[in-house]
Amino acid sequence: MDQKTLYDTIDPEIITRVSARHDEISNGASTNSKLAAALALGSIPVALAALSKDVYGQAPSDVLDVLQFALLLEHLESEFYSRGVAASGLIDAADATVFQTISAHETAHVTALEALIMGKSATPNPKPTFDFTAHGAVSGFNFSAGQYDTFKTLAQAFEDTGVRAYKGQAPRLINDKAVLTAALTIHSIEARHASEVRRLRGLKGWITGASRDDLPAFTQGIYDGEDNVNQGGVDVSGLALTGSNGGTAAATQAFDEPLTKDQVTAIVSPFIASA
Repeated sequence: MDQKTLYDTIDPEIITRVSARHDEISNGASTNSKLAAALALGSIPVALAALSKDVYGQAPSDVLDVLQFALLLEHLESEFYSRGVAASGLIDAADATVFQTISAHETAHVTALEALIMGKSATPNPKPTFDFTAHGAVSGFNFSAGQYDTFKTLAQAFEDTGVRAYKGQAPRLINDKAVLTAALTIHSIEARHASEVRRLRGLKGWITGASRDDLPAFTQGIYDGEDNVNQGGVDVSGLALTGSNGGTAAATQAFDEPLTKDQVTAIVSPFIASA
């Protein structure tokens, strides 16, 4: 009865993967001495714990999927900024150093993600061809002189997307501490980029509600869900401190919400030429 109760509390996917690993070991697959000793004890809880650690210590397909997904986003940003800083007369001279620095960061992110992917014995997906008019939604944008405002608008859209995208994928990396740590180091820099670009556009560094500010309507998906005020089961807009310092608006500004992979894909797809 105790064993049945234990099994019933475990996610079926975990049971499937752990059972498959147990079968591999039973059929002669190599294993380490600590795992072998745990299995030899004959204790179901100990064996399950040991096998789970063994299974999830490996590189699951989820991790590679997240890395390839992040690489796509970083390719988008890297090419956008590279073209921007290389364009003649596009970026105001006073802001040139800022965007040159951001461009260097994004290129470094691409390099790091490709290394992580190759470290998993996989091949990084090739960079797609991008369309920074979003299939005409940003009509006429081609990195020409006089288009700096549009450039900054797109920069805000990409950076705000990146911050929420990394946040949304973090749970999928929970069993790969090294990759999770690497992703979080990039995530915080994307947040700094977003804040700086917003400053250059004369905006606050944070998002209020689900407002896209003055960005075009097709970018609304970047901000949907940011009006959430329920955190950890608590309506933070009703707290006394929040109520006296901005109310609901402040409550939404204080927390950043994740975006799912599907949501981010819908946002990014218009900027991929073949989409």
